[in-house]
Amino acid sequence: MKPPILRATALLLSISATVLSAEEKPAAPKPAPPTPTAADVSYGPNPHQLLDIYVPPNSKEPCPVLIWYGGLWQPSKHAVDLGHFFPSHIAVIAVESRTLTDAVQEKANPPISYPMNDAVRAVQFVRLNAAKWNLDPKRIAVGGGSQGTLPALYVGCSGEHADANSKDPVEQTSSKVICVAAYRSQPTIDPKRMQEWVPGVAWGAPAFGMLFEESLKRREELLPVIQKWSPDWLLNKDAAPIYFENEWGMTQPADFTEANYKVHSPAWGMGFHQLAEAVGATVHNKYPDHPTEKYKDIWDFIVQSLTGK
Repeated sequence: MKPPILRATALLLSISATVLSAEEKPAAPKPAPPTPTAADVSYGPNPHQLLDIYVPPNSKEPCPVLIWYGGLWQPSKHAVDLGHFFPSHIAVIAVESRTLTDAVQEKANPPISYPMNDAVRAVQFVRLNAAKWNLDPKRIAVGGGSQGTLPALYVGCSGEHADANSKDPVEQTSSKVICVAAYRSQPTIDPKRMQEWVPGVAWGAPAFGMLFEESLKRREELLPVIQKWSPDWLLNKDAAPIYFENEWGMTQPADFTEANYKVHSPAWGMGFHQLAEAVGATVHNKYPDHPTEKYKDIWDFIVQSLTGK
């Protein structure tokens, strides 16, 4: 029999492969992004704590910046179309973080702490070093697609993380952001709430290092962890404004699998929106036949929030 850590690692890799398969990458590959202004910038001691920084050319004033998070399952930086932002002189930073796989292998408790803490540290690092890349430290937004939305939402909902008593200048720096962009989002690790919002879905259990069925069974035991790390439990009236966008409506498209649809259903955002209304937080939701009044889409929301235009 494999030792516990090897069994847990094998379990996580199996779950990761299933989720990646369910997400079904687009058939047509996206064009390669431009060369970063600075590539593989280290924001921490782990080799997976890396940033790619894209700064619009010929920007005279410090640029507002969008920080975009990569994968939870395997280390990656996820590309975002710079064409949405460069015309408005907005810089983009792609973040790679430690993953749930790293966390299980290194026996972190809970595993979700790795990508969440890295998401916060990335914001603090960028703000501390903003002058190096002509960035505006007062105008920072965060976002992600699918699995990358969870750390972005954590940053926006969990409040200020600056620690004045830390000896690390990064940790002394503010983690506050202007807004959060969540594309095709899964905004909770609470298995009970998942089932309430999207009946039948099974997602996110690697956050606890176990199968979904086990996390649901042990939910009361896990509740203190959920309340500490899950954005829906951290949501409050002072959270940064949040914009959800999904390309699918409330009915499953015929040409996509049930698993893929449930993981990326707009019902996640609608459930989150109900919580926001209860606490007085600002949350917008866009999906087919459900536009938002002030913003054309998630990219427009980011641009308006960062530039005031």
